[in-house]
Amino acid sequence: MKPILCLDFDGVLHSYTSGWKGAAVIPDPPVPGSLEFIVKALDTYEVAIFSSRSHQWGGKRAMKRWLIKHLVAADTGDYATTPAWWRNQICKSAFADPWNDEVLWAAKLVVDEIKWPWFKPPAKVTLDDRALTFTGTWPAIETLDAFKPWNKA
Repeated sequence: MKPILCLDFDGVLHSYTSGWKGAAVIPDPPVPGSLEFIVKALDTYEVAIFSSRSHQWGGKRAMKRWLIKHLVAADTGDYATTPAWWRNQICKSAFADPWNDEVLWAAKLVVDEIKWPWFKPPAKVTLDDRALTFTGTWPAIETLDAFKPWNKA
């Protein structure tokens, strides 16, 4: 069994520049590098995407559709200029023509391989933009008050 890697969605995968618009509304692009990270992490980890959206009506479906949309968009339409990480993933599952069908199929396979839990899983590692690592020493309340996610600092 692979260890679990839990990824938060908003502010980690989804850039979240527009702020909260509802569980099923995801208007912003990916955080740079996030799509490549997910695809590569699937080789080593059982990737679970868990969000405050996860338990809300339409949230999981919206996150899955958002991920498929942006994976498909990572293909430039030209084999030579499509990023190698995505081209290699597409070729792993290639079975049909035209290329556009291959791209969509690969995106759906990635989304299907990801776990979409209702509750936070017992992960080896969790990546979240709004968390502090507990080191055994309680932080000062002032430290909590001063906290800002990476994209708001």
